[in-house]
Amino acid sequence: MKNRRKRGNPDWGKPPQPIAAIGTEFELQARRLGLTMESYAASAELRMWCERNKDRCYIPEWLLAEWEITVDPNVSMERKAHVA
Repeated sequence: MKNRRKRGNPDWGKPPQPIAAIGTEFELQARRLGLTMESYAASAELRMWCERNKDRCYIPEWLLAEWEITVDPNVSMERKAHVA
């Protein structure tokens, strides 16, 4: 008897495996700096990162308000216009 290659997807009908949530860029940066939510506002390094990335990455609104950082809501629209 010859070894025949089975056809089709062996995972067909099985539930999909969960995808690991890695977090937002902000959360990854906070983790790299070893910060907790309670220490975000006191971190000069995180504040500098937020000021540089405020228009392209998610930053919690309460933290933007705490540091009085304003976000330009039109930046993403301008980028899309340049790409098109």
